[in-house]
Amino acid sequence: MKPLSIFLLLVSLLFCTSAFALRCGRVLVNIGDYKHDVVEKCGEPESMESHIERRGEENYANGSQFNGWQQHPRSGINYGQNRYIEVEVVIDEWIYDFGRRRLQQYLRFENGRLKEVKSAGRGD
Repeated sequence: MKPLSIFLLLVSLLFCTSAFALRCGRVLVNIGDYKHDVVEKCGEPESMESHIERRGEENYANGSQFNGWQQHPRSGINYGQNRYIEVEVVIDEWIYDFGRRRLQQYLRFENGRLKEVKSAGRGD
């Protein structure tokens, strides 16, 4: 196989959503699925942990977003503010153990939606 063909195959796998999915029987669990959908497709996980993370976000508001705030006509400068806020994100981490023939699967949810699927090692 030519090196270009191998490269194109690897790149296409990166952008294929099913490459990052978890197979439970005949159905796929994809990034973005809700927790209740995953339980419906795969059953209850072997272990579940939950915690809350605080994350900072910067939010810039320029003058055109507020009534009465206008761009200065001569200078072109927007009068606005830069605001830092903290938000709480509920993190759920699940592990599915499908037995010795398959790798354990680590699933990470943020605010109830699946964000990450990783292989975690051999099952029991």
